Amino acid sequence: MKNQIKRLATINRIQSTGLELFYQKGFYNTSLDDILKKLSLSKGAFYYHFQSKEEFFISIAQTLLFRKVYLDLIAPIEGKEDPLDTIIQCLDTNLETAENNFLDYGFILGNFITEFNGKNPEVMTYLQDILTVWEVNLVTILQKGKTDGYISRHVDSEALASFIISSYMGVRTLMVEKKNKRLRYKYIQQLRQYFKTMDSRATV
Repeated sequence: MKNQIKRLATINRIQSTGLELFYQKGFYNTSLDDILKKLSLSKGAFYYHFQSKEEFFISIAQTLLFRKVYLDLIAPIEGKEDPLDTIIQCLDTNLETAENNFLDYGFILGNFITEFNGKNPEVMTYLQDILTVWEVNLVTILQKGKTDGYISRHVDSEALASFIISSYMGVRTLMVEKKNKRLRYKYIQQLRQYFKTMDSRATV
């Protein structure tokens, strides 16, 4: 049992460092030597746990990356009553965190999707799976909002979910270069105005 716990702790440490470096420099600009140097780890120790750099990244996507997206963007909106307001609060909280983070390099999932798109179909499958989980959860909360009377019946939940994801990924990219509250403020205000057109209570 102790050996298993130690092994899992080692894997988590390697994955955490790998994710940090891949996020900062990109997958293709980060060498295995960069990771090993940061960890003071031998190649033998690395290959004991992972067969390749690609398999290493996939393991990160399945665990740490999925967990981060879930905790940041899915868990905060699950089971909440007013979906439109809840989604805005969730996005604003994440944008504020990024705004105050001087080591922010953009939306981590979006960065990897951009980097691997057209280059590695296998890795893209895992990244798209994470995106799909986020999208499905958005659609679910929006559909529930329609049933509960918060959102107008005519709203296309799938289209709205796609818009929310793409607009959020876009503003996160812009915020890497323009770290100012005005950009975040304008985005959230415009999103709020857009959501008002779908609020069933505002049309009564």
